[in-house]
Amino acid sequence: MEFTLITVVAVALFFDFTNGFHDTANAIATIVSNKAVSPRLAVLGAAILNFLGAFVSLKVAATVAKGIVNPEVITLHIVLAGLVGAIMWNLITWRLGLPTSSSHALIGGVIGAAAMSLGTHVILWDGLREKVLIPSLVAPFAGIVGAGLLMIIIVRVVRKYSEDGVNRIFRRLQLVSGSFVAFTHGTNDAQKTMGIITLALLAANPGKAFEIPLWVIISAATAMAIGTYMGGWRIIHTLGHKITKLEPPQGFAAETSTAVTLWAAAHAGFPVSTTHTISGSILGAGAATRPSIVNWKVVKHILIAWAITIPCAAAVGASVELLSRTSHGNTLVPSVAAIAIATIFLTRNWTWESRAQLKSRLAVLRPVRKPKHP
Repeated sequence: MEFTLITVVAVALFFDFTNGFHDTANAIATIVSNKAVSPRLAVLGAAILNFLGAFVSLKVAATVAKGIVNPEVITLHIVLAGLVGAIMWNLITWRLGLPTSSSHALIGGVIGAAAMSLGTHVILWDGLREKVLIPSLVAPFAGIVGAGLLMIIIVRVVRKYSEDGVNRIFRRLQLVSGSFVAFTHGTNDAQKTMGIITLALLAANPGKAFEIPLWVIISAATAMAIGTYMGGWRIIHTLGHKITKLEPPQGFAAETSTAVTLWAAAHAGFPVSTTHTISGSILGAGAATRPSIVNWKVVKHILIAWAITIPCAAAVGASVELLSRTSHGNTLVPSVAAIAIATIFLTRNWTWESRAQLKSRLAVLRPVRKPKHP
């Protein structure tokens, strides 16, 4: 059991790492695409703020640990199988450049593994419906409405000013709004890994009172920060360029709406998707200005990815749980996890190549320094 617990903690932290690079785009895509700051500095700032945000609240962690499945009957093997299912789905969507939800992948993986092992009765359906499914539907629409309304207000306020002056001001304001998104992303997403590790600790120590140790908080925050710094450049391109080309005022509106929604969800204990929320906010900000500039085909693909994440991650989690029942299951499941981890490093050139491509595309957007006149 001790070996399995160590494996679960290690895999959970790696999932947190993949969450970081998978969701880096949430905080910095619009900042980078609007040349408010360089890609490298944006990623570094997002990593630091993700780390700090993880210490603000623990309500989301409590929801994941004891509000989705019955913690009294969950075993370490179920938690491990669910984690592997979530990681595999994250890798697939990362490779395709789809901004799907790492949070829903994690929840789906654990639900699938638990249902396959013990039956659907261990799933807390009321908690799943009220704390995951409904908020996951409300959050992106809140982002759409909030960004759209804010954009309408901005247009009315700045309509008498020059476009260059407005863009210059909102580029600076985006540093604040983008930082708030990164901070609230840490507040919401890092806690999900804390909840999973705590669930594993409860499974290894039946009857133990619910408590999130400090080392769990620090390690989860650190893993996400490292993953954020490495960056998910393919998804940055999807969010920052393919949905709609955002101007600085639109980027500010999208980021502000996202951050407010995530802040409210974190304090309510709802593990909502940062990806869903920022995608909805980008859509709302773009459509409020001119609906024709939105690439609705890409939006359709994202909506499909949203719909299939929980069931697909659940299917993979259930499959891994079946694998754990074989005679060599205790070694096969950690091996699958190791293969998934190795995939990241063996295919690292995908990330670097995408980063180089993005930087070349953004080169034409960066402001050119004017020579000083004597």
